[in-house]
Amino acid sequence: MIDARAIVSPEAELASDVSVGPFSIIGPRVQLGPRTVVGPHAVINGPTRIGADNRIFQFASIGDAPQDKKYQGEPTRLEIGDRNVFRESCTINRGTTLDKGVTVIGSDNLFMAFSHVAHDCVVGDKTVFANCAALGGHVPCISSPRSVPMRFSPAAPSSPVTCRPSSWSRVTRPRRTRSTRRG
Repeated sequence: MIDARAIVSPEAELASDVSVGPFSIIGPRVQLGPRTVVGPHAVINGPTRIGADNRIFQFASIGDAPQDKKYQGEPTRLEIGDRNVFRESCTINRGTTLDKGVTVIGSDNLFMAFSHVAHDCVVGDKTVFANCAALGGHVPCISSPRSVPMRFSPAAPSSPVTCRPSSWSRVTRPRRTRSTRRG
């Protein structure tokens, strides 16, 4: 069901059972898969392809232009898999032509309130981004046997964090050991 107060571009492609809440905006070249629910006041711009059974909460900004000074309006895209949850005020940006031109989000991920995935990132499956966690541009967080070094933005911009893939991955700060303790 699409709320009468939502704005949906005629160029958008929505599965027949997609739900769009009041005051949400679905822009041109957006594809929403089956059973996807878009809450109120969310904005989704394209080119963006979102798979099945995703849940997008209020005030999320999905698929907008990358926050990169070098971006000049070139065509780039965002691809999102199935069964992801984007909580309140998440921001997920499209790619840039300085990389592959695409930001990729896998399936079964949870992005808690105010989390951010910047341009050209690749997020695998089954990750959890805690409130306010952010990935800067070009950061991979891929489900694999190896840990991927990353940066944690909100509390300490220069503190490295690790995406530790397992059956479920989570973005956290590393524990301090004797060799890494200060002073």
